[in-house]
Amino acid sequence: MSVAPRFEDQRIYATAARPWPPDGQARQHRPARPCRPAQLGGAAGRFEEDADDAGGGLDGGQGRRKRLFSKELRCMMYGFGDDQNPYTESVDILEDLVIEFITEMTHKAMSIGRQGRVQVEDIVFLIRKDPRKFARVKDLLTMNEELKRARKAFDEANYGS
Repeated sequence: MSVAPRFEDQRIYATAARPWPPDGQARQHRPARPCRPAQLGGAAGRFEEDADDAGGGLDGGQGRRKRLFSKELRCMMYGFGDDQNPYTESVDILEDLVIEFITEMTHKAMSIGRQGRVQVEDIVFLIRKDPRKFARVKDLLTMNEELKRARKAFDEANYGS
């Protein structure tokens, strides 16, 4: 008796082995943009830098929608062992999954707590049963608090009270 794998166990095979594209079709990808450490952290300038990236997904039949995370996803895929220039289709699939996840979490967060507002506590509440996500969010929130305290101490030391 065969049991279908859980969603967490499924992998996106479009980037694993390189038999793609099938039937000798030409590989389509955007011009190479090497991943630099500065691109891996922070979101500063993300939307200005990606303004020239037109995506492959449709947005309600009104043409191609702008891809918001393609550069970051390419760098993450490369960091996790994919080719430096992964297939555009693979990046687009991952971006669709990320956007779908963010949208669902935002809608759920808006429906609990204060109606129409998303707060950090709502997101923490939603992921409380997923130990990996919960631990990561807890680490990020702790680090954020430490950075706030360090900035405050630095400002007080420099500008003295």
